[in-house]
Amino acid sequence: MRVGVPKEIKKNEHRVGLTPTAAREYVAHGHSVSVEQGAGLGAGFTDGDYKKAGATIAPNAATVFAENDMIVKVKEPQKVEWERLREGQILFTYLHLAPDPEQTKGLIASKCAAVAYETVTDARGGLPLLAPMSEVAGRIAVFSAAETLLKHNGGMGLLFCGVPGVAPARVLVLGGGVVGMNAARMAMGLGAEVVVLERSIPRMREIDELTGGRVITRFSSIAAIEDELTKADVVIGAVLVPGAEAPTLVKREHLKIMKPGSVLVDVAIDQGGCFETSKPTTHADPTYVIDGVVHYCVANMPGAAPRTSSEALNNATLPFGLALADKGLDALKADPHLARGLNVLNGEITYPAVAKALGLSFSDPFGVWAGR
Repeated sequence: MRVGVPKEIKKNEHRVGLTPTAAREYVAHGHSVSVEQGAGLGAGFTDGDYKKAGATIAPNAATVFAENDMIVKVKEPQKVEWERLREGQILFTYLHLAPDPEQTKGLIASKCAAVAYETVTDARGGLPLLAPMSEVAGRIAVFSAAETLLKHNGGMGLLFCGVPGVAPARVLVLGGGVVGMNAARMAMGLGAEVVVLERSIPRMREIDELTGGRVITRFSSIAAIEDELTKADVVIGAVLVPGAEAPTLVKREHLKIMKPGSVLVDVAIDQGGCFETSKPTTHADPTYVIDGVVHYCVANMPGAAPRTSSEALNNATLPFGLALADKGLDALKADPHLARGLNVLNGEITYPAVAKALGLSFSDPFGVWAGR
């Protein structure tokens, strides 16, 4: 199969769909890999690195899209990109379609086969291609919160870790999944007082065990959220419903009970955000203030560490990408976990949570397949 890797064009995005190491694996499997000139530079990979791996260098994105059977990216395609996709072409990337009707319509119109990293599953019910970026995002969320708390960045002027005789920041983490666990452990390691709100009692037991009881866990309820918001200096939104819009846990009215200069970090912003007042921001302009509360809602937090993020992502995506390259869409029939990554096929939505979120019809992917 001909596999293409365009340069990411979303603002402040420097990750790359395939690292040279991953490209070499595709070539070893008998596939051709075409990488847009300069696509890996933001993550520290030169065109020469890709040539050594056996890839060819394409002069521009238009060539990559036109000459390849499968496109491997990191972020969701932008308008100019989805307009270049065509019927029968495979797109393998993060999509986050539930809060993005425009992109969804673009992919439907293209009639491509769009496979989303974030909805591929594993035998344990996990999301293996989302997990590495969730790990990075959870950790970056803490660094970003600590920096934003400083006075010159709009925060209350609180040192995250405190000093002897002065209490550290109190960090509230909403959700104890991969993002929440990584955020909690990082915040704890930096000396903060940490509370995690979670609904899974087994998960709370796991957090308690892993942190030696240093992280406070509470069952998540409206009352618990409101109580903890009054105490928190930092709130990290880390909730996820696979493929669907994130639930809104913090309302506009809640900002009035929070401390002036406190910080909200919405890691769920890719899925619409879990704070009512969230709107996507960028690394170039990451924050804004509503009712005295600083909001940090960067939509691609892992993009701040593109080398680490690209390598971690490729470690996870490689076996699934190779399966698609080796077998084409038949790989979905062979692997039900990879099949759950299929969000759009032949002009129809094939992931139920996306269809429900956007008020569009859902089509069973194997039924769509039969009609191709």
